Amino acid sequence: MESSEIKQLFNDAKAWVLEAGKEMRESVNKPYQINTKTDHKDLVTEVDQETEKFFAEHIRKKYPHHQVLGEEGFGDDVSSLDGVVWIIDPIDGTMNFVHQKRNFAISLGIYVEGEGVIGLIYDVMSDILYSAIKGEGAYKNDVALPSLQKGRKLEDSLLGMNNFWSLPNRRVDETGIHDLVRKVRGTRSYGSAALEFAFVAEGIMDAYLTMRLSPWDIAAGIVIVNEVGGLTSRVDGTDINMLEANTVLTCNPNIHKEIVSEFIREK
Repeated sequence: MESSEIKQLFNDAKAWVLEAGKEMRESVNKPYQINTKTDHKDLVTEVDQETEKFFAEHIRKKYPHHQVLGEEGFGDDVSSLDGVVWIIDPIDGTMNFVHQKRNFAISLGIYVEGEGVIGLIYDVMSDILYSAIKGEGAYKNDVALPSLQKGRKLEDSLLGMNNFWSLPNRRVDETGIHDLVRKVRGTRSYGSAALEFAFVAEGIMDAYLTMRLSPWDIAAGIVIVNEVGGLTSRVDGTDINMLEANTVLTCNPNIHKEIVSEFIREK
């Protein structure tokens, strides 16, 4: 794809993200329907659904040959990353949207022939847009983000992680997680994977670790983190598969190997 085409895609995606975010800010304190999906913690609102529908309609109208992979059912049945695929989470952090009215984001990644070329993460209530085009750096609003700090040590690092993974669970040995928590300087949990990716890219957090995320949770973040020299993989160090749920570690590359080899033991 020509650079001019990618730039046009970026401009359209950015405009739609900002438009959807404006509508979301105006909706956050209005009455809306809340439902659950897999369990009582897995929330979906009509705002999630209407926002994904907004993106799907705009994409199909202007780019009818592109595919849409989304969380809320308005996308396509995507079985291949051939061509151009828009990967969208209309509200990443729905529980925060419902309970806190902040700390949620729109996440939109565009992949061309399986490669992430555009990433947009919009912190809606703070009006902060993290963005990247492959090979052109990453930005917080219009300010370029610097490359991640070289020589970062794990003991000086801030780790993003839900404390659930430090409890007995069926995915990872919690004793290794306990050791990791003791090793790092501190831990944080924000309730939005997209924002945690953005914070790693910004360098205000050094790593984000979780045992299960869907493609729409991470598609944009991977592109943005890559552009500042970060590294994203499964927790065993292997490549992410953008067509299925994955374990995820995104971090400063200086601490990646140590986390994978010394602390993560999958069950």
